[in-house]
Amino acid sequence: MDRRNDPNPFDEEQQEVNPFSNGGNAPGSKSRIPQMVGLLANTLGFGQKHDATVDIPLDSMNDPKKKQKELAAWEADLKRREMDIKRREDAVAGAGVPVSDKNWPPFFPIIHHDIVNEIPAQSQKMQYLAFASWLGIVLCLVYNIVAVTVCWIKGEGVKIFLLSVIYALMGCPLSYVLWYRPLYNAMRTDSALKFGWFFLFYLLHIGFCIFAAIAPPIVFNGKSLTGILSAIDVFSDHVLVGIFYLVGFGLFCLEVLLSLWVLQKVYMYFRGHK
Repeated sequence: MDRRNDPNPFDEEQQEVNPFSNGGNAPGSKSRIPQMVGLLANTLGFGQKHDATVDIPLDSMNDPKKKQKELAAWEADLKRREMDIKRREDAVAGAGVPVSDKNWPPFFPIIHHDIVNEIPAQSQKMQYLAFASWLGIVLCLVYNIVAVTVCWIKGEGVKIFLLSVIYALMGCPLSYVLWYRPLYNAMRTDSALKFGWFFLFYLLHIGFCIFAAIAPPIVFNGKSLTGILSAIDVFSDHVLVGIFYLVGFGLFCLEVLLSLWVLQKVYMYFRGHK
């Protein structure tokens, strides 16, 4: 069969697809080209609903006056916030709420302590006595380390030295947390609960001081504490160590007397304000 005269099935498509042919303005060409463009866009992933759109306001980028207005508004908002913070700080200061900043000791502040500004004038003397009592137990425990160290050097075991260090490391912070700070807050806020907390642990403090001043031979022959029995025990072997222990015994005795005085003062003050 002679198929030379048969029409080419691709001629019509080529005519309709070719945008540069005269038939490009035909209705068929107008419908085919958008379909092919849409198919190509879908294949490449364009035109999806999840595509991100970026709006770049070219007029604001090229408008210096608008930038100045935005900066001025930002500065005004910043000043407003600063004034709000300052107003709150002034309100807190006016309400008498103390700021617990660390200010003692002056050379290395580790605690907040301000009797003059936070304790009532009629209670400041009693608070100073309690503060002296806390400093007294710190002094006793630190000196106890020195005396026990001398005893250790003179031939005693290292166990008594380690015990004396444990006494100091635990006694100094615990005495502050358990009874001095509660008394300080009780004087400042007149809280009965804090007074009760102080009385409970201050009695334990006095009991420990009495035990240390006696130093009975219970733990390592009692030589980890510079009490009277320890002093008598070491005095016969080493006179120098005995002298150190007698001084420690005197410090613990003074601490007991001072603590009893503070306990009486605080109790009378509490009864008067009950």
